Amino acid sequence: MSSVLAGVLQLLALIAALGLVYRPLGDYMARVYASERHYRPEKWIYKAIGADPDTQMRWPAYLRGVLAFSAVSVLFLYLLQRLQGVLPGSLGFQSIDPDQAFNTAASFVANTNWQSYYGEQAMGHVVQTGGLAVQNFVSAAVGMAVAVALVRGFARSRTGELGNFWSDLVRGTVRILLPISVIAALILVACGVIQNFAGIHEVGQFQGGTQQWNGGAVASQEAIKELGTNGGGYFNANSAHPFENPNAISNLLEIFLILLIPFSLTRTFGQLVGNVRQGYALLGTMAVIWIGFSALMMWTEFAHNGPAPETAGGSMEGKETRFGIAGSSLFAVATTLTSTGAVNSFHSSYTGFGGGITMLGMQLGEIAPGGVGSGLYGMLIMAIIAVFLAGLMVGRTPEYLGKKLGTREIKLAACYILITPTLVLGFTAAALALPTPGNSMTNSGAHGFSEILYAYTSGANNNGSAFAGLNADTQWFNTTIGLAMLLGRFLPILFVLALAGSLAEQRPVPATVGTLRTEKPLFSGLLVGTILIITGLTYFPALALGPLAEGLAS
Repeated sequence: MSSVLAGVLQLLALIAALGLVYRPLGDYMARVYASERHYRPEKWIYKAIGADPDTQMRWPAYLRGVLAFSAVSVLFLYLLQRLQGVLPGSLGFQSIDPDQAFNTAASFVANTNWQSYYGEQAMGHVVQTGGLAVQNFVSAAVGMAVAVALVRGFARSRTGELGNFWSDLVRGTVRILLPISVIAALILVACGVIQNFAGIHEVGQFQGGTQQWNGGAVASQEAIKELGTNGGGYFNANSAHPFENPNAISNLLEIFLILLIPFSLTRTFGQLVGNVRQGYALLGTMAVIWIGFSALMMWTEFAHNGPAPETAGGSMEGKETRFGIAGSSLFAVATTLTSTGAVNSFHSSYTGFGGGITMLGMQLGEIAPGGVGSGLYGMLIMAIIAVFLAGLMVGRTPEYLGKKLGTREIKLAACYILITPTLVLGFTAAALALPTPGNSMTNSGAHGFSEILYAYTSGANNNGSAFAGLNADTQWFNTTIGLAMLLGRFLPILFVLALAGSLAEQRPVPATVGTLRTEKPLFSGLLVGTILIITGLTYFPALALGPLAEGLAS
């Protein structure tokens, strides 16, 4: 079997598996968020945190809940790292430096999971399981809660109430993320992923010295790392490490977990707004972009350009032989079109165009299918913009799902779209203009520029993957990328919740003969074009200086 055919079969297997679970999982998540019943363990949690899960919140109260919970999470994780040296189960590792502790705390709470450290050489069992793994669950649940709040804004009328943040947070964690993660962790253990609390031990003699490894609860963290589109690895090599991702089967499973909830949430959206065909329209848009990017990535990486790639059958530099070009390409596209950031290969070693594809996937806004929750609300924002553009073309007031899109709604959607490019391009320009940050680049020229552009693209879009080659463990990058992650996470959430509140207050308008049919393939095509044009106009000059220049020169 050729490598290309193997890649096509893997892509078809992923599509089939996602298709099988799409309807049951999407319907189940809709029932979870629409239910009025509280399970006993959930009641214990509400009592412990002093929350009333039945109180309906308007968008300012919902936002305060998101920000308060996230602020406490950042503080807790920061202190846990700073105190690691005196905690049991630290494996002898010292406390984390202040700038790196801030960067890591901001990263995991923002669902970014950017890592400027070697996990197996810096974090003990307590920080890994009690800090990082916990945030993998709750940061994903926060994203899902915000997405559901926006969906309620479309579904409800003449009320500003969006539900209860604490109820949405707990239900998303207990009823959705936790049970799926347990099943996934057991399968990963069966595939060979380790799960223990072993200490540091020597594994043998290598070139006159010894090599040391430490164990850990890797399978349980790996499961939620992928399922919650988090991405932070137990080991520095992330999902390229055999303890995290031992074979082709586990690799395909991890890609499946990354895509599982983001795709299925479109079905949840359709159920909650009472029109499943609207969910299919968003699903079709996401699928077209994801499949197109996957095919384009495999084509660029399989292309023979020089004697070494021709001998290897493609660009194998930086890729694991366990996965090959196809498994690496599919993983790279999945992780950058979502807010995952996990990697099973060295993105810096991809071809110039291949590296550009990973960057462009994040710059689209990670909406195809995007992160857990963030992908859905990002796509809905793009749908609002597409409806607005269509309204301008035919001279009608834009409407989406029975809600008029007036000046306030369009301004909020525009602010959402503008905030991330402002952070990415602003911080990239500052890093290149100042003398010191440039010293962190391993490469010069277009590739060196791509290293910095990728770092801030990854941070501001809450992805967390790295182009590598950039020494990001400096005070400048730890601080600025940390700020980019926090602002890139919570400023868009502010605009999303304000938009949800504005929509929920409206009365629904009846559909007329002039209403744009947003459940049709024509609208999906318009939405794809809107996404590509907005991204192209925003980032093309920067991409032309980096990956495009490198690809054309090779």
